[in-house]
Amino acid sequence: MSFVNLKQLAGELGLSSSTVSRAMRDSYEISTATRERVKAVAQLLNYQPNPFASSLRNNVTKTIGVILPQLDNHFFSLAINGIEEVAQQNGYHVLIYLTHDSGEKEKAVSKYLMSGRVDGILLALATGTRSVSHLEKLKLTGVPLVQFDRVNKALQTATVTTDDFASSYQATEHLIKAGCRTVAHLLISESLSIGSRRLHGYQAALRDHQIPYDAGLVLNGRGSNDENLRLITRLLQQRPDIDGIFASVERLALSSYQACQRLGISIPKQVKIIGFSNMETASLLAPSLTTITQPAYAIGKEAARILFHAIIKHKPVLPTQSLELKSELIARASTGSTPR
Repeated sequence: MSFVNLKQLAGELGLSSSTVSRAMRDSYEISTATRERVKAVAQLLNYQPNPFASSLRNNVTKTIGVILPQLDNHFFSLAINGIEEVAQQNGYHVLIYLTHDSGEKEKAVSKYLMSGRVDGILLALATGTRSVSHLEKLKLTGVPLVQFDRVNKALQTATVTTDDFASSYQATEHLIKAGCRTVAHLLISESLSIGSRRLHGYQAALRDHQIPYDAGLVLNGRGSNDENLRLITRLLQQRPDIDGIFASVERLALSSYQACQRLGISIPKQVKIIGFSNMETASLLAPSLTTITQPAYAIGKEAARILFHAIIKHKPVLPTQSLELKSELIARASTGSTPR
């Protein structure tokens, strides 16, 4: 089947391209009779409008940008599914930009998007981000921006997160109730919201159970997987009294398993492990991993919902629109629980 473009349709009708365009958009400037004739001929000749030209006329791209620190993380994979569902409902495309946890790459992506290439942005901060000044500049261009999961409240925009403090408190308390007294805490960055809030939850649980906080048990694992494995292995060698590990992100939980295997440490007999993770295979690990499972799909969906409200209604994104969703502790064999 062949199609005609706007110019060809206008030639067939003996009208200007601008008149045909307005008629197809039901403009009040064009008479009802002309509009009906244009649409009838357009249908007969299989006219196909150019969505890109329409977007340029309306000063919209019908595209949103999603800036992510990594993709090899089940949380972000699920969040993208939630984002895409809302985008498709609104007739939008999704462009994904990876920073690989680099603050410099995040700055480069932000600069690239200042030229109006997208109508809105969803962002999870990179581990290497120390300042949000580049994002402040991006906001000044007028593009709506919503943060999710890894956020910085100084940016003064809506955020969608999980209950990091309460979940970390619950995770630490779970280990303590399982008999642990020397619990190591593995984080990726205290400068990120998830790092600081999860650390504070860990500290609060220790305090409430009269266990002294030991900074030597807190390990910053923001390097490569090989580097994290080396650091965790060294920590377990230096502190043979460690009987529990709380990994604040998925990859640190997996590195903890590898370190224990390397050192011949039995899980959960000698060391119990719990971690934030949305891995579908958590129940298949040996032993199965006790997890704090985040509502990743819902977080992505809610972040996109807030963004599209701003885009469609031409309203600013405000901190008062922020949401905090609850995570779930799923007890399995790595903490001595009966898997479910």
